[in-house]
Amino acid sequence: MNKLLSSICSKAIFLMGPTASGKTTLAMTLCQHLPVEIISVDSAMIYRGMDIGTAKPSAEKLAIAPHRLIDILDPVESYSAAQFRRDALKEMAKITKAGRIPLLVGGTMFYFKVLLEGLSHLPPASAEVRTLIERKAKTVGKQELYRQLQKLDPMTANRIHPNDTQRLSRALEIFFVSGHTRTQLTKVFSERLTYQVHQFAIAPFDRALLHQRIAQRFDQMLTDGFEQEMITLFARDDLNQEMSSMRCVGYRQMWSYLAGETNYDDMVFRVVCATRQIAKRQLTWLRRWRDIHWLNSDDPTISFERVLQVVNT
Repeated sequence: MNKLLSSICSKAIFLMGPTASGKTTLAMTLCQHLPVEIISVDSAMIYRGMDIGTAKPSAEKLAIAPHRLIDILDPVESYSAAQFRRDALKEMAKITKAGRIPLLVGGTMFYFKVLLEGLSHLPPASAEVRTLIERKAKTVGKQELYRQLQKLDPMTANRIHPNDTQRLSRALEIFFVSGHTRTQLTKVFSERLTYQVHQFAIAPFDRALLHQRIAQRFDQMLTDGFEQEMITLFARDDLNQEMSSMRCVGYRQMWSYLAGETNYDDMVFRVVCATRQIAKRQLTWLRRWRDIHWLNSDDPTISFERVLQVVNT
């Protein structure tokens, strides 16, 4: 009971926003003025050796403000929202116990959602069922499996790309194991987060400016050596294009370029377009978010002061 009351009384800060919106810069500033410790909420920064293409903070910045939950997996490994929630709660408890405030920073909106609202009661993975689905995919093709999912669970199918083999297989696996669709099961959630959460979203109010920043940031990644970083990953025998790590935006398109499937200019164009699409989806999530304070990344001083005002109230 005392532990539960302690969690309820404890503060936590969510700092969300689309890619290239200035989250890291603001978080670094907050670390200098509030007793906070950063937890990364990013499904790509979890991987070691994927630094430039994920816009991971530099070693110098991490020395000043360490980020938890980055560099925790090899790119060959997979990571679920359930694992993130478990790990994030563990790190939040450590930070709170030390008398400090967890500052969760990132753009993986679904991770924020499951952390705040709890997890849906989905069945565990079944190797047997997954093998049967993979065999069927080889027999009838991925497109036929996708059409099957559209009939069984159209809402989930609409959120999955037909070529996203991993998520497609998991959605069908859930139905075959439980007899219920993912949409049906996600209506039932586990315990919500028991913290006093202050939620912020940072973004430039001009979308054209965000698009400009996205293009500039990728250009800087290329200057910093992103292609060489990807060449190192591409040369590994244990990685392939279908793995979660290599499906991250930027890495997916660079892989196609290195495989000779596209040229350099087309790769750059595809990365920028894909990143813009991600930013659009992130903003769509955030506009539907409740109890959120919007910050204008074009005015860092006012944004910083707004966070201090809310958190210290």
